[in-house]
Amino acid sequence: MLPVADGLLVPAIMIAALGFAVPRLLARLLPEGVRPLMLNAFLSTLILFILSAGFFMLLYAGQGAGLSELLSLGAVSNIFYFGKLGLAAALIWAPIMVLSVAGLPRKWVKETW
Repeated sequence: MLPVADGLLVPAIMIAALGFAVPRLLARLLPEGVRPLMLNAFLSTLILFILSAGFFMLLYAGQGAGLSELLSLGAVSNIFYFGKLGLAAALIWAPIMVLSVAGLPRKWVKETW
């Protein structure tokens, strides 16, 4: 059993930290400007959705749900189930991600907002 899955505080903090870090890391790869900023927000949303759904899948596996049990329901069923959990986690990471993306133009050197 994973110690991370014992409570709700540590997984929530991890998801929140990812909500802050992912847009900042993508900003290093993307150029400055409004369109790249919107692309950053879109890519951050996709990445955080996938990471949070995968995080819940790992939590299920850590609690004793075997891979064969998870796959016995079918791939489509798992995608929808863990996708719903990933969307539920958006209550934690989405506001932090929006604030992180909104703060990126302050660090621009070449472009102006």
